Amino acid sequence: MLFRSSQVHRSTLVGPEGNVIGVDMTPETLAKATAGAAEAGATNVEFREGLAEKLSVDDGWADMVISNGVINLCPDKQAAFREIYRVLKPGGKMQIGDIIVQTAVPPAAKEDIDLWTG
Repeated sequence: MLFRSSQVHRSTLVGPEGNVIGVDMTPETLAKATAGAAEAGATNVEFREGLAEKLSVDDGWADMVISNGVINLCPDKQAAFREIYRVLKPGGKMQIGDIIVQTAVPPAAKEDIDLWTG
């Protein structure tokens, strides 16, 4: 569940023996991320199409899963957390940055995709 330029930065943190996988559901974002990684010379980062509720990553692959602004957009949040658990190695960690809404979102706002995607 890592995205775009953050993966390129993280590819330097994991070192030459580590790998970073970014997952996104849109071909446009994947293309932009792949181009950015190539431009930065990041050879240990790859991008895969997928959903937070069904990650395209093997069981027990990740030392860490980082989700930034993704869980709140998932219709099935429990499925997203199950996927995080599935892909983490034993003792792995997750880091989540997200939005919490404490009042009901009006139906018109829920249906306005521009409010959710910026």
